[in-house]
Amino acid sequence: MTKSPLKNIPIKTFREFLRWEGLDYVRTNGGHEIWNKKRLFRPVVFQTHIDPVPEKVVRQILKAIGSSAESYIEFLQS
Repeated sequence: MTKSPLKNIPIKTFREFLRWEGLDYVRTNGGHEIWNKKRLFRPVVFQTHIDPVPEKVVRQILKAIGSSAESYIEFLQS
């Protein structure tokens, strides 16, 4: 069985992926980073004090931005 590429994503790598997906950093508010992109229903928020980012949070954010695990794998290979 192979390890899921969405597990144990360091915050630094996750930030780079969000930029790659076209999101812009907005601000940090009380330990949460807020990112946004035009045409998103709501901004993306994740906790900065939990490193690495949990798989559940990554999957929720991927769904919110209309992306997929395959897109993340493509980002890693680029």
